[in-house]
Amino acid sequence: MFRARMTQAVSVLALSLAAFGARAEAPKPVPGLDKINHIIVIYLENRGFDNLYGMFPGANGVANAKDSPKQVDKDGKPYDTLPPVLNSNVKYAVDSRFPVNLPNAPYRAEPYAGLNQVTGDAWHRFYQEQYQIDGGKMDKFVAWSDASSLVMGYYDNSKSPMWDYAKKYALADNFFHAVFGGSFLNHFYLVCACAPTWPNAPAEYVAQVDDKGTITKDGAVTPDGYAVNTSQPVNGPHAASLDEKHLLPAQDMPHIGDRLDAKNIDWAWYSGGWDDAVAGKPDSDFQFHHQPFAMFKDTALGTPGAKAHLKDEDDLVEGIVKGELPPVVFFKPIGEDNEHPGYTNVNTGEHHTADLIKMIEKSPLWKDSLIVVTYDENGGMWDHVAPPVVDKWGPGTRVPTLIISPFAKRGFVDHTQYDTTSILKLIETRYGLEPLATRDAAVADLTNALDLAQ
Repeated sequence: MFRARMTQAVSVLALSLAAFGARAEAPKPVPGLDKINHIIVIYLENRGFDNLYGMFPGANGVANAKDSPKQVDKDGKPYDTLPPVLNSNVKYAVDSRFPVNLPNAPYRAEPYAGLNQVTGDAWHRFYQEQYQIDGGKMDKFVAWSDASSLVMGYYDNSKSPMWDYAKKYALADNFFHAVFGGSFLNHFYLVCACAPTWPNAPAEYVAQVDDKGTITKDGAVTPDGYAVNTSQPVNGPHAASLDEKHLLPAQDMPHIGDRLDAKNIDWAWYSGGWDDAVAGKPDSDFQFHHQPFAMFKDTALGTPGAKAHLKDEDDLVEGIVKGELPPVVFFKPIGEDNEHPGYTNVNTGEHHTADLIKMIEKSPLWKDSLIVVTYDENGGMWDHVAPPVVDKWGPGTRVPTLIISPFAKRGFVDHTQYDTTSILKLIETRYGLEPLATRDAAVADLTNALDLAQ
């Protein structure tokens, strides 16, 4: 099944690449979109749609999963009951907060570990997610996880301030993270719809795959030289313990910043803890692989591009208070505030995000802003909706996405199919920019969630 899915995806990719040269032009303008002068993207971490919004009224959530296949082991045999929940942060020990012998089904997690608690992390890697999806059956999330049945838990998130924003504005329930696997590759797709290359990567970093498409040795780099799992930028900031041969070479593909620069449209990537990391004293929760622009030659540390566009969260807050932000903004919270399992909880990040949005609402920026709140990937968490087959990279599993704006449809659940590159498409449509790749050229652009006639 895995090989058949990949063969289909590669065929789709080949066709789209053949057609791309003929249509690499800016998308057609959308009437009224020029009323929006600030697109602000808040990029959170590692939560699937069913995990946080599976109980949202009107959304395609867990109530629609009753006929989903049972979870099966790697050989395809259904579990009688779910195997014990493991805490992968403590060498895969059984997490005693969760009962053993849970039924083989999704379950409410908060009776055992609430939204204010840290749970174990779970595999969210390039090959493993493809095996979890299992050709669209969505039945091997437990089998291909190092956290076992932790991945089947979901929450009633209705007390969250972000749930209130989803009720007031628009929630996309058919939005998929762009590519299989974890944060690193999905951050690249957020800014360039591209996969980074690493020719001649160290042998210990290169995965090995058998003739059935199954990994025999996992790694950060595919056998054909693409970096797909966690890697850090050669020009920094990066962990001091890594030598140069273990750092991703600077990339030279076009990214959305290049497109904006070419039209003299200002933009910025704001990151929690950035200034400290650049100064060589990174916070313990600062994630080096969450900084995609630091990995490109023209925006790497020490370049004019970095000085102009890569900034700290404090600069973002100052800009909001002054009512002065660039037309295009990306914001990456520091680990404590990003909702990632393993080192933080959901509630802290939800309140931090809501506080930023409240600041924007009270500022002069609000009247012509559009805020997109989304997650980089699903964190290995189960979801009942199979992602579409687009190309060999993905998309991966569904993630929650909120569209918050004076121009957002009110109380709207948007069922349009999107993926992370829809954010690029929105920016390209608003500012008349050429697409970066086949994916953003073809994807929907989020405007179905807007009421631009008002």
